[in-house]
Amino acid sequence: MRDYLSTPLPEKKTPLSELDIVALDLETTGLDPLKDRILSIGLVEIRHSSIQLDTTWHEIVKIRRDIPESSAIVHHITDDQSAAGQPLEQLLPELLQRLAGKAMLVHYANIEQNFINAACQGIYGSPFLISTIDTLPLGRRLLELRNHTIQPGNLRLFNLRPMFGLPMYKAHNAFYDALATAELYLAMTAELAPKNNLTLKDVMI
Repeated sequence: MRDYLSTPLPEKKTPLSELDIVALDLETTGLDPLKDRILSIGLVEIRHSSIQLDTTWHEIVKIRRDIPESSAIVHHITDDQSAAGQPLEQLLPELLQRLAGKAMLVHYANIEQNFINAACQGIYGSPFLISTIDTLPLGRRLLELRNHTIQPGNLRLFNLRPMFGLPMYKAHNAFYDALATAELYLAMTAELAPKNNLTLKDVMI
């Protein structure tokens, strides 16, 4: 954690074309970071406005409790799969190393931000600090610019993608959701600024 916090955050004036970004998704047993657990972590990096598929990382987290049936139905992660994974205490250092000095890209930041913060607080006694880009408010901004009436559910990740000409992937898999978020971000920023003149300040929450 000390190494992570000693790495400077990217400057807000950094052009997006020069910004190193980690598209991240967590699958969890629920929505409450105080009682629920991280089940899997998936990520892929964006450099020079291009997805770097050789940076993909997908891990199943070993948790010390039975996975609720309702969660297993959604994420398709079973108790046996979790038992074969690695504890979060072993995965968190690598996750922080991958995020250090970069911006974090997510869809609906409350999940990733709050769960990683709870993990850092629980394991290291330190808060999780990062520059965050969220495709959900970006989607709202772009649909409003299109004069699109926003209906319930429109801002979900896999409902936004077709609006930007993107194909469908398998939902509720941490890696595919991270990749889907990365593609959506690139499509959104290309529409928001065709001349690619945005900075981190223009898109971070």
